[in-house]
Amino acid sequence: MYGWNIWEAGSANDFYTAAIVSMSKSWHNFWYASFDPAGFITVDKPPVALWFMVICVKIFGLHGWSIVLSSVLFGIGSVYLIYKMVKPTFGPLTARIAAFFMTITPIVVADSRTNNMDATLVFFLLLAGWVLQRAVRKRRGWLVLVSFALVGVAFNIKMLQAYMVLPAMYLYYWVASRQNLKRVLTQTVLATLALAVVSLSWPLAVDSTSKSTRPYIGISSTNSVLNLAFGYNGTQRLFGQTTGTGGTFSGMGTKASGKTKTGAPTGGTKQGGMKKPAGGAPTGQAKPTSGMKKGTTNGGKPSGKSLSSMPKTTKGRPTGMKGGAGQGGNGIFNVGTAGVPRLFQTALRRQISWFLPLALFGMVAAYLAAYDRKKKWWQTNRKQQDVLYWAGWLIPVGAFFSVANFFHPYYTIMLAPPLAVLAALAITSGLKKATSKRDDKRARWLRYLLFMGLGTTACLQSYYVWAYYPWLSLVILILTAVALVMMTLIPAKERLFLTLGVGFLCLAPGFWALTSTISGESAAVPTTGLGTGTVNTQLIKYLKQHNGKSTTYLFATTDSNTAAPYIIKTGQAVMTIGGYNGTDNAIVKWVKKYGTKVSASAYGGTSSQTKGVGAMGSTNATLYRLSASK
Repeated sequence: MYGWNIWEAGSANDFYTAAIVSMSKSWHNFWYASFDPAGFITVDKPPVALWFMVICVKIFGLHGWSIVLSSVLFGIGSVYLIYKMVKPTFGPLTARIAAFFMTITPIVVADSRTNNMDATLVFFLLLAGWVLQRAVRKRRGWLVLVSFALVGVAFNIKMLQAYMVLPAMYLYYWVASRQNLKRVLTQTVLATLALAVVSLSWPLAVDSTSKSTRPYIGISSTNSVLNLAFGYNGTQRLFGQTTGTGGTFSGMGTKASGKTKTGAPTGGTKQGGMKKPAGGAPTGQAKPTSGMKKGTTNGGKPSGKSLSSMPKTTKGRPTGMKGGAGQGGNGIFNVGTAGVPRLFQTALRRQISWFLPLALFGMVAAYLAAYDRKKKWWQTNRKQQDVLYWAGWLIPVGAFFSVANFFHPYYTIMLAPPLAVLAALAITSGLKKATSKRDDKRARWLRYLLFMGLGTTACLQSYYVWAYYPWLSLVILILTAVALVMMTLIPAKERLFLTLGVGFLCLAPGFWALTSTISGESAAVPTTGLGTGTVNTQLIKYLKQHNGKSTTYLFATTDSNTAAPYIIKTGQAVMTIGGYNGTDNAIVKWVKKYGTKVSASAYGGTSSQTKGVGAMGSTNATLYRLSASK
């Protein structure tokens, strides 16, 4: 499911593929996660996940499949780690079910087929949890440090998103550790130090480097990795992204009315620029060693469908769907309305929430099933401790996605591990038999919880798919109900009918997961059905004819999504003066003063084709050639 048809991936997420191309050209670019070959600006994330992708490209060459290969392997590795974490405590049956649920969660499959960072991030977070389990059970203090250090590695994959599992890790260590209080406190402090040291090692190394010798930190407002980590990739994820735009992107609002500022990039026409320093290079940027020949100023704008960075596509959408894929075409930042029911809303539910009701019942059932009457209520056993770990992962992360303002729907892969495990626990806990008359009441309650979990999940799944396939809704409802009735009427065949019932509940999520596999989908934003950018060959031909041999930059433009396909196609540097979405406070004024606008007609385009140019629907993306003297 994860690897089939990845040879159809194309360039996957152009933004990161351009960085992979650039990082493969020099150690300097490799270290800084440079977006372009000239090392002008970085991508909006740390480099660790990209390092694995670059290694694959260096080994196998640049192909659609090689740029996503590491994500495929990390996705498979996450399924294996789920099994390894569950089996020692709950047995192989629960472990297999949990691993299977993880496997067929649609957003897990979609993320594992792209060169986004999320599949890599989840793998390292699961690896940190597995190491922490071993540390507690073997009483190895140094393994506690390693586990938290691995979260630090995950920080350098996607920054503060990695810290979402820390409540679960701290809770688990405190309730599960068999060491004395002094030892636990000491290990907690040391583990936190290990977390901080590993997390900050790369950001501090970059921020302490002279700004004139490294790329500008993309999306940051102060050319700082720490600013990026705690701003754009930190507080702005919760409260909304406003950097450089004075508003938020479409689809990010917390009100159903949708009255939010779009903040769409305008191509730099309203951004504050930088003063021209001595020597002509913009502050905080490495001065280009060579430029471009000066052309004729004609005041035009780049055009041509090749510059439309992310055209709509139905690729990967189940055949016969009545609506748009993923979010119904409402924008790549559409995550529904903030509030408790957000995970059940259209924007997110078909990506992650197929087994959410079953998992919630499983969280209660598994803790109840493991309860030991011989112990005080605060004294937990091994099974309860593991349940607390997965609940400690699910609840804070679910709460964040319920209220946060600025994230892509595919970020919800963070919920997949605890949902898979807790849903599996609901099933196996419901099979627990009474060993005494005292346990008979508990066994009945566990069975009730199982039936309620399966029934609620069947109803919810039927609701999810009704708009697409009404017949599938009826199949899920009827067959699941029949399975539950037969479990009651024929207790001797309970496991057989339970297996059938669970199988019916896997039909819809399994089908949704398979669509990206069958179509060879590797979307830049997996939940939106958006494709990747293309290039205008006439524009490339024009630039090669008019640029000097010593040219550093092919051209300058306002955002990374416009530039990315050209970096991938030509291997040359393209200056992106506004970073990923055209909002970076970089060198807009400098380029406008010393650059030369290129008319669309110069390379065979028309001004009417400028609509849609640039990231997130910008209509003012402008292309500049740079003077050789600058």
